[in-house]
Amino acid sequence: MPWNMQDYPDSLKNFEPLLRKKTIDIANALEESGYEDDRAIPIAINEGKDWYNNASQSERDAFEKEANPQKDDDHDTSSANPDLLDNDVEVFYEDEQWKVKTVDAERASDTFDKKSDAIERAKEIAENRDAKVISYTKDGKKQD
Repeated sequence: MPWNMQDYPDSLKNFEPLLRKKTIDIANALEESGYEDDRAIPIAINEGKDWYNNASQSERDAFEKEANPQKDDDHDTSSANPDLLDNDVEVFYEDEQWKVKTVDAERASDTFDKKSDAIERAKEIAENRDAKVISYTKDGKKQD
């Protein structure tokens, strides 16, 4: 069920308005891509908070000026892949950075300077998906 700024899940009730707007936008895009409510909402909350905490002030200002999400908005779903939803999440070292990537995804979703930060992010993603984290050493060996 799509949402807007007046009709949204109770779990977004206490969010800052800009965070709520971004989370609704993400949730609606996930739903349009085929995700069910019970999976789209926690993923959108996690991704919305991540965006809100890491966005620059200019990014926040630009998004705030965009129209509020509507229930009938069209989203570009060409890059979304629901088939990856249940896949495990890998943490590996490449190009002088620790990368977080869903197994079978085309590219990493996040990059970090410290492995501990990458592992933490991978755990957040995996928790939302009921998946596991697969970690590698700097030289590419799988860790247990």
